[in-house]
Order: sequence, then C-alpha cells, then structure tokens
Amino acid sequence: MQKDQFANFLRLFHVFGIGRVSLLDLREKFGGDFNQIFTVSRHDLEAVGLSAQQIDQIKSPNEVQIEKELTWAEQLGNHIICFDDEAYPALLKQTANYPALLYCSGNIGLLSNPQIAIVGSRNCTPGGAKTAHDFASYLSNAGITITSGMAMGIDTHAHLGALAGVGKTIAVTGTGLDQIYPAKNRQLAYDIHSNGLLVTEFPLGTRPRSENFPRRNRIISGLSVATLVVEAARRSGSLITAHQAAEQGREVFAIPGSIHNPQARGCHQLIREGARLADKASDIIGDLSSLLGYIASQPVTEQPSSSPSKASKKLDKDYSKLLEQIGYDPISTDRLVERSGLTIDKVSSMLLLLELDELIQSAPGGHYVRI
Repeated sequence: MQKDQFANFLRLFHVFGIGRVSLLDLREKFGGDFNQIFTVSRHDLEAVGLSAQQIDQIKSPNEVQIEKELTWAEQLGNHIICFDDEAYPALLKQTANYPALLYCSGNIGLLSNPQIAIVGSRNCTPGGAKTAHDFASYLSNAGITITSGMAMGIDTHAHLGALAGVGKTIAVTGTGLDQIYPAKNRQLAYDIHSNGLLVTEFPLGTRPRSENFPRRNRIISGLSVATLVVEAARRSGSLITAHQAAEQGREVFAIPGSIHNPQARGCHQLIREGARLADKASDIIGDLSSLLGYIASQPVTEQPSSSPSKASKKLDKDYSKLLEQIGYDPISTDRLVERSGLTIDKVSSMLLLLELDELIQSAPGGHYVRI
C-alpha cells in the first residue's frame, strides 16, 4: 500500500464505528481506493450509509494521531500491518473477526512461525509458575514460538521460559505499544522487543481498559495452532482464550492440578469440555505434529533437571521425613510440625535449607509446596 493510501487507511481506521468489514465495504464502493473517500462530497458519503459523526471525522481527521503513528512506524523494528498486507499472519486471518491492522514492535517474521499460546492465572501458584516456565522453555527449544499476553503470573513466566530457550516469544497486549501494562513488566517488554515481538490492535495511546483484554485474547488464540492453559480459575480470562481457540478450530490443552487448588478448577473444567490433558510438553509436540510441520520431524530430547545434583542430593533421615510430608498442595508450617513430630524451630530451619536446595518453594500465607 502506498504511503498516502496507507495514511488514509489510518484516518478511516480511527473513525468511530468503522472496523475491518466497513473498511472493505468502503474500499469496494469507492473503486478500491481509500484516497477517493477523502475527495467525495458529504452527500456521497451519506449515500453509502455513513453517519454525520463519521463524515465529520473523515472531513476533519485527527492529524496529530495519524502523524504520531506514521512517525512511530518509521522507527527501527516498528510496523503497522494492514489486513491485506503480505506480512499479515495467515493463521489469524482464518478467524472470523480478525483485526483490521496490527501494530508490531520487534521481529515481524515471527508472525509466520508456528506458535503455541500459553496462558493462565495472574495469581498463579509457585508450581504453576514453574510449570509455565518449563513448558515454554521446552517448546521454545523445539523451535516453537510462545505467544501470551504479558500479564502477571502465568503469562510472564511463559514469556520468560520462551526467552530462556532458543525460540522466541510474542506478547499480545491490551494497550497501545507506547503503554506498558503492567508497569512491573517494563523490562520484560524490552526483552521481548529485542528477542521477540510485541503485537496489538490498539492504537498508540490506548490505556488498559477491561474491555480490551477479551479482544486481545482472540488474537493470542488466533495466532496460535494451539492454546495451553496452565492454571485458571473457573471464571477467568484464560478460559475465554481457550473457548475462543476452540471456536477458531484450534487445539486446546490444559494441565491438571490438585482438586484442592482453586487455580486448577478452570483447567479441570476445560478437560471435561474436551480439552486435551497435558502433563508433558513433548506430548503436545507429538499431538500437533501435523500442524507443526518441520518442527515435529526433528527429534526433541527431554530437558534435564535444572539442578540434577540438588534433586538427587542424599538427605538425612529427618530431612527425608519432612520432605515426605510436603506435597504439591500448599501446607503450613504448623501442619508440618504436627505431621513430622519435630519442633517448630527445627522445622523452620530445615524448610529454609530445603528451599535453598530447590526441593520446595514458599507459597502465600506461610505455606510450602514441593517442586
């Protein structure tokens, strides 16, 4: 698309109530040329069904915003991709309500890579965080791009796991790309810009609003051949993403958890609804072999334990006894004292050493879980 026509495309994109379908319709009605829309009379614009407010915006576009976005797109690594550009991701374009354009910052070549979405709870457990990181790292090392929403919790750990592997990661945001949300993920956003891709359909300056995130979620699932839910409550954005993936004809995987963990109930619900149970990352690759193409034809070895010497460390009798009482559900220190028969002082010091040895992890409320 030529620069002047692209600028007019942006002007129309910013008109209230004009989406991708309307843009296609207007282009067809005006001879396939967006430029012509800005030269005709108000009467001609009324004749194609535009409102007085929309015509006012076409006749007096927000040139400050348009110039801001054109200047932004000229910066290294920044792109605005229209729905009919060659760079527009083909898989996303197969969905029913794909966006009219995408603002991208980073490596846009990743849009054509096989992607798996990993999503989950913002308030994840330590075990869920580790699972998201490990699955993302394994899949990344297999050459798969990991796509998520850069939220706190599971999303963050999925991105970090992907960056730790040889593959890359895509973050789809619910804001303009000049707005980092959540602010705590500013460094993560920079790392993804440098070693992956940031994507949004929202114009520059768009701040986080609750209605933006379901729209963001359909892009996460639409870009991906499959969506993996690590942890999710029964009412959560992650389940929205999973249901959108299913509606888009994509595979959905869910990781089961403890029946006592509220963050596992959404995953259990998905499994009851037909999602595939996932307990190993290698199984996901095997199940998706026909969709992942060249990746599936390459042998992938299981990742070694992050600390084999620590995992296999010989524990004395008391430490082994205490560790046996710590499962994958959070347990309090008082409960461990009761179960082990050891004093509170001894249990506290032993828990510290077990945590340093990366055999357990602290959880909210003074609890511990085994890892």
